[in-house]
Amino acid sequence: MARQVKRAFRYRCYPTDEQAAELSRTFGCVRLVYNKALEERTRAWYEQRRVSYVQSSAALTQWKKTEELAFLTEVSSVPLQQALRHLQTAFGNFFAQRAKYPRFKSRKTSRASAEYTRSAFTWREGRMTLAKMAGALDICWSRPLPEGSEPTTVTVSRNAAGRWFVSLLCQDTIAPAAATTAAVGLDAGITSLVTLSTGEKVANPKHERRDRARLAKAQRELSRKAQGSANREKARRKVARVHARIADRRRDHLHKLSTRLVRENQTVMIEDLTVRNLLKNGTLARAISDASWTHLRSMLEYKCAWYGRELVVIDRWFPSNKLCGAGGTVAAKIPLNARAWTCDCGAVHDRDINAARNILAAGLAVSACGAGVRPQRESSRTGQSSVKQEPLQREP
Repeated sequence: MARQVKRAFRYRCYPTDEQAAELSRTFGCVRLVYNKALEERTRAWYEQRRVSYVQSSAALTQWKKTEELAFLTEVSSVPLQQALRHLQTAFGNFFAQRAKYPRFKSRKTSRASAEYTRSAFTWREGRMTLAKMAGALDICWSRPLPEGSEPTTVTVSRNAAGRWFVSLLCQDTIAPAAATTAAVGLDAGITSLVTLSTGEKVANPKHERRDRARLAKAQRELSRKAQGSANREKARRKVARVHARIADRRRDHLHKLSTRLVRENQTVMIEDLTVRNLLKNGTLARAISDASWTHLRSMLEYKCAWYGRELVVIDRWFPSNKLCGAGGTVAAKIPLNARAWTCDCGAVHDRDINAARNILAAGLAVSACGAGVRPQRESSRTGQSSVKQEPLQREP
């Protein structure tokens, strides 16, 4: 059955100088309103009182009437209201313990963007005009929007490299993928980006490493420029373009890989990796960041939901690398540089393939039982170098 989902379509856009100046002013006003509202709510937090979105919105109206902040009336009011809504969402996540306390937006490091709802833009025959902006925005339509669907929300952004983007949120109908009985387990790695339980190893493109020399050269040139000079801004843009090239290529590769895995398999099994803790390893942190396992997992999550597939996440403590897939024995310790190991039972395992197959077996048990799987270890008082893995059982 087809699914109705809200889907964002992002395109490059090329505003005129006048439009770019208007959008830049809007970005600055959005950042100012967000930071000022956060400052007011932080003060109220220390005074043990809470400020709601309605109160922040009323305060915004009063700010516009002051001589100091009268310039807020020169831009569309909708992006400013949306900034307050985003702040409300951030506080909601904080109070629900899903995120840390909201932080102030920086002009140098924060994403420059403005969000327009349906009342702040016009959409006629594929041409879009934003509120308080002269002329339609020049958009490069790299792919068509869903037939018969009109955008409900428009987000205009500018990245550090100076490229402009517009993201259109539309209602889309996604047909489920053809049913299949195939299932696959994935073991994430650095040498191979992922290893499949079928024995296939997907090579890690290492996009950041391939452009490391170019990035280092651009950063050296940036370090030599005087602070605040036009040449330093040019050098900064050059560094940002290298970073954007790396991110674009990485995102493209992950999209192709995740789409292929979801279309070919009915059930996909992955590990619940704590990437934040793994990044504390100073030796491997750069390679782990380049692999971008978190982005791959998020892509698999929403694509499985779109196409009617099942994504099974295995417990992070499941010893997939140390568990013998033949005899069920868990080895005491396997060095990271050991890509193959021999079990006490005599079975020789490729480290990554064995882990992927163990993840597949555990995932099938989870899918059948509807519960997680944890290893049942014997007492360590015997001093043995390995422990016997009990059959996979359903947790109480």
